[in-house]
Amino acid sequence: MAVDRTQGSGSYGTSRTVLVGSLVGLVLAAIGVTVLIDKEGGQKLLASIYDMLGNAAGAEALRNGQGDQFFAKLLLAAIAMLVGVGGIWLLFTGVSSLIERLRPQVRDRILPLVFITPAVALLGIYLVYPAVVTVIGSFQDGEGAFTLANWASLATPPFLEILRNNILWLLIATSGSVGLGLLSAALFDRIRRESLAKIFVFMPLAISLVGATVIWKFVYAWQPPSQPQYGLLNAVWTAFGGEPIPWATQFPINLPSQMMILIWLQTGFAMVVFSAAIKGVSTEIIEAARLDGASERQLFVKVIVPMIRGTIVTVTTTVAIVTLKIFDIVMSISGGRNHDDVVAVRMFAEMFQFFNDGRAAALATVLFIAVLPVMVLNLRNFRRQAAM
Repeated sequence: MAVDRTQGSGSYGTSRTVLVGSLVGLVLAAIGVTVLIDKEGGQKLLASIYDMLGNAAGAEALRNGQGDQFFAKLLLAAIAMLVGVGGIWLLFTGVSSLIERLRPQVRDRILPLVFITPAVALLGIYLVYPAVVTVIGSFQDGEGAFTLANWASLATPPFLEILRNNILWLLIATSGSVGLGLLSAALFDRIRRESLAKIFVFMPLAISLVGATVIWKFVYAWQPPSQPQYGLLNAVWTAFGGEPIPWATQFPINLPSQMMILIWLQTGFAMVVFSAAIKGVSTEIIEAARLDGASERQLFVKVIVPMIRGTIVTVTTTVAIVTLKIFDIVMSISGGRNHDDVVAVRMFAEMFQFFNDGRAAALATVLFIAVLPVMVLNLRNFRRQAAM
């Protein structure tokens, strides 16, 4: 019994130490949040550190917007990491220590809420609240008064052209990525050097959209007919007697040219997922279909494709969401100035170039409404697959 009391007191002391440490950590995290909220929090904190070290000149320079601004930003980044990671860990640790003191019946009811509540709170603050504010802002003018002018402006020809471009991106880029990914997965599944072939198709996915756009800008590069063509596509085209074409900037050929960049990137993603799904198809079913006299084309179309239908839906919806939000490619090539504007690029322009927050909010709402059915379809597919 004496040993049990010793163990009990030791456990109580450890729990109390953890609780106190967590509370102290949460206080420090709260201080860190106040620093992050302040626009000049990094400079002020670094200036205070300089004062403590006796560097009054450096502290004064920081307070005047000069001095080591780079180190102030690094300090803010470090605080953000500590508050984001350490603060959540301390919150869970401290609350868990408190709940462990309760009766088992009460503890078992409250403990799940400890893990759910912070996630729900963060989801509400950083996702639900901005979405609601954006929708409300789409019905307000610059003075905050109610207006339908932001939405009425979307019915004008320039914005209808933008919606048309987004629909074309959705149809062509999505179907191209999914179709080529499925075709590549089916073909590479039958060759000897399967892994090597898949590496070359998947490799572009490691490149960012901006990086891929820079690469393809050199492929599409155009020079006047009197000058040598250093762009790969125009060099080949002119070698066969054609006139150089500004592939990336001349409407309407610039639209499929830009879509090709996204297809080049997303085909690897689709191929890898489809390849895994095809390998999961039962060999007994495939052999039975062959014994029944099915050709390779019939085997693929009527046996394999129906069995991986859930995977096809998932990949299609994932690529469709990426396509609807396309921004980097158009912005990096032309900024939407050659009849190739899309919703995300115009939303950026309205917000940060024309300072029309209401119209930008309306465009963001349109984008949200367009993505919502795709997300619902994806969730239904996940439920269907889970029920199987």
